[in-house]
Amino acid sequence: MASNQIGADALMDITARPDLILEKGAGSWLQDHRGKRYLDFIQGWAVNCLGHCPPDIVRAIQDQSARLLNPSPAFYNQPAIDLATRLVQASCFDTVFFANSGAEANEGAIKLARKWGQINRDGAYKIITFDNSFHGRTLATMSASGKPGWDTKFAPQVDGFIKAPFNDLDAVAGLVDDQTVAIMLEPVQGEAGVIPATGAFMQGLARLAREKGILLIVDEVQSGMGRTGMLFAYQHFDVKPDIMTLGKGIGAGVPLAALCARAEVSVFEHGDQGGTYNGNPLMTAVGVAVFDALTAPGFMEAVRARSHQLSEGLVALSDKWGLRGERGSGLLRALMLDTEDANAIVEAARQRDPEGLLLNAPRGDLLRFMPALNVTADEVDLALAWLDELIGQVRG
Repeated sequence: MASNQIGADALMDITARPDLILEKGAGSWLQDHRGKRYLDFIQGWAVNCLGHCPPDIVRAIQDQSARLLNPSPAFYNQPAIDLATRLVQASCFDTVFFANSGAEANEGAIKLARKWGQINRDGAYKIITFDNSFHGRTLATMSASGKPGWDTKFAPQVDGFIKAPFNDLDAVAGLVDDQTVAIMLEPVQGEAGVIPATGAFMQGLARLAREKGILLIVDEVQSGMGRTGMLFAYQHFDVKPDIMTLGKGIGAGVPLAALCARAEVSVFEHGDQGGTYNGNPLMTAVGVAVFDALTAPGFMEAVRARSHQLSEGLVALSDKWGLRGERGSGLLRALMLDTEDANAIVEAARQRDPEGLLLNAPRGDLLRFMPALNVTADEVDLALAWLDELIGQVRG
């Protein structure tokens, strides 16, 4: 079926979408316009941390939408205060700026670091980022990213981003100079193929930043909000970053992100940062409901249990099919294939009947798994069983 047959011609053609319309979802399941159901192990690229249409989030939207939507960021609102308070009490940070997307939060982190460099490092502005990293789709965050080919896509790039190999501390140390203001990294490189930073690397970066008098920025847009089995991924490493960005899971499906900073780094002056929708009570009320769900007794223990189950299942599939193993952190995991047939498996999974499976292939030889954090043990087992079936189908 062509896109014009489902009335989609008016949408700008910016990605290859299958010819179906998703109409409703609940938990780990989606349903399309034909009534076919799909077990969703993408969840909006780790956005829907509580699955589709979780009752607590629906209720928060309904309640807040009847009270106050957006009085403008020029005024305080209670949900924004409540969510910021929760975030600082649960982390090593002191202040929070709310944004609408991870890219916008990262853009704010870059601006904050440069402002800090103007005040504290004689105008230093360079930020060391990493090969294959992904920080967003604005011009500055694309320039910060190390995704292959992005240096020419909308050239010229924004100046000041120096790339280093991931998990190579010596390479980073060799790049620091008088114009360096920060090191910025994803604790788990998601788009690069779910590559976790090592403990030695994270601790070494924190030590290097202290020694050189520069900032450490963690981009937790994908790895934050419980995704790795801790509320924030940096908490696995016994380090205290200066700046952290959050997105995706913080809103469980609504546009919400956050820029968190230690008090000494919070140097924005009035007028330096803002945004029409930033911190509006409708979105931050959702954020409060998400935070409270993730920090409820036993929730993170369940995430770690499902992570262990998924990891063990992927290892078993790798052993059975002669693949290259699995890796990841928490419920952000990858299965490393031995051939370039990941996209074929993704397609076969979606077309599977009578029920489909939604998977993601950021690389031709790798499948990425980002289920809801409250995915059930039965749903993990079902996804693994279907994946076993699909690998056999694709490989004949």
